[in-house]
Amino acid sequence: MGEYDEKVLKAFLDNQMQLFPEIVADSLEEAEYFLEDCMAVVCRNKKEVRKYFEEAGLDIAGMTEEELFEQSEVFAVGDGRYLIVEG
Repeated sequence: MGEYDEKVLKAFLDNQMQLFPEIVADSLEEAEYFLEDCMAVVCRNKKEVRKYFEEAGLDIAGMTEEELFEQSEVFAVGDGRYLIVEG
């Protein structure tokens, strides 16, 4: 697998309904293809997530950390990393 390791793919598969109204991937391979297609980003930590949103031009200045990580496009991988999928 490429940029998305098994932990990242599993986090997306397990939680994809937080962003999409229906299942978009049923297997690790489908998840990887989908994430590559929509150019999802893996961030190493919370600081990188905040930097990603700032560089994307989103106004997050007034957001608390909790609000930022409750955004539907942010998926916690479970090992300190985060996956950002723009739907």
